Amino acid sequence: MEVKIQLESDAQRTELFGPGDSHLRFLNKMLKVKIAARDGTVLVSGEPTAVRTAEDLIDRMQRRLLQRGKLTDDDVDELYSQTTHHIDRANSDVIEVYAHKGVIEPFTKGQLTYLQTMRKNDLTFCIGPAGTGKTYLAVAVAVSMLKRKQIRKIVLARPAVEAGERLGFLPGDLQAKVNPYLRPLFDGLEDMMAFSQMQKFIDMDIIEVIPLAFMRGRTLNEAIVICDEAQNTSRSQMLMFLTRLGRGSKMIVTGDITQTDLEPGQKSGLIEAIDTLGKISGIGLVELDKCDIVRHKLVHRIVQAYDDKKQNRTDQPR
Repeated sequence: MEVKIQLESDAQRTELFGPGDSHLRFLNKMLKVKIAARDGTVLVSGEPTAVRTAEDLIDRMQRRLLQRGKLTDDDVDELYSQTTHHIDRANSDVIEVYAHKGVIEPFTKGQLTYLQTMRKNDLTFCIGPAGTGKTYLAVAVAVSMLKRKQIRKIVLARPAVEAGERLGFLPGDLQAKVNPYLRPLFDGLEDMMAFSQMQKFIDMDIIEVIPLAFMRGRTLNEAIVICDEAQNTSRSQMLMFLTRLGRGSKMIVTGDITQTDLEPGQKSGLIEAIDTLGKISGIGLVELDKCDIVRHKLVHRIVQAYDDKKQNRTDQPR
């Protein structure tokens, strides 16, 4: 099988190919394909599966280069890891957002299942380790539904639980104290729309990014409501959050049950909610794992190292 790939920018082909074509030689070695470049195009030939993977990877390399203006060996290694966990998908499995890149895609089978579960159910729980895209994909689905006018509002909430620090010792007023806890939600939004547009939606109350405690007493209709870091909720907080669901709305609850910042002996509201509600129709549960990590490759190794250490402790005789 042979495919022809048109380069986005012939002027950047040296950066794309790497010093001495090192990036292309890496693809050739890892995927067992033949690659030739000529007249602003790349020809890839070999086994059909390998060729399709190489085509996908080169497309990702071009997008990374256009976004960052450079493409390092670490970039190519990271994109290769993502692509080898990649899944075939239909056009309906991409998420349309406002940003210039237009769409966000699930990278792994687990992420694809997560996306499909969010679309199918009015309440979705997603648990998994850091870097699996739990919050990012939830925010992307919310932004996509807002863009399509399927909802009128997005509410993003987190419990303001200290991770070894105390809010009271931070400088500033209440908003300044809780903003660090909400920063990851803002980061996701900024990747999906221009800052000016995000600020406009916040000013118009179309998007709310708030501490979980601020949701008490509300009913949210025609909205997507996301609770992030839900492993740090208490039983009463989780029940309060879940009962905010109104007409035409969806809720998405995300967390990593291996990283709780609750007081010793206090049970996570997320764990109890999953145990209590797991078999109710209309509620979806997705468990992502290390294979779904799509951050820097070191994140996967860090998670694995901690898991190995925990397993060694469990295996030791008492």
